[in-house]
Amino acid sequence: MGPLDLLNHLLNFVAPALWIAVLVTLVARIFIKKVPAAPVLWAQVAINFIVGVVVLGLGLLFFGNDGKMASYAGLALLCATSQWVMLRGWR
Repeated sequence: MGPLDLLNHLLNFVAPALWIAVLVTLVARIFIKKVPAAPVLWAQVAINFIVGVVVLGLGLLFFGNDGKMASYAGLALLCATSQWVMLRGWR
């Protein structure tokens, strides 16, 4: 596998985490009017993205391959949970 193929695989692996991070952050801004602990939009997206990549990596280690629905369910659940924690203001 060449370096471009490796880069393509890595980008496709983290793409769901990026999309969920962006969507969860934007939907939370639309529907919930509380002041978040991380007020900057890109900081919330970055935190959710890191959580998502960790969840997908753990799913890859646990199941042995990528693309399991349980990994994606965990991704959605933990990204939503991290967004909720940020909106609570760490109190």
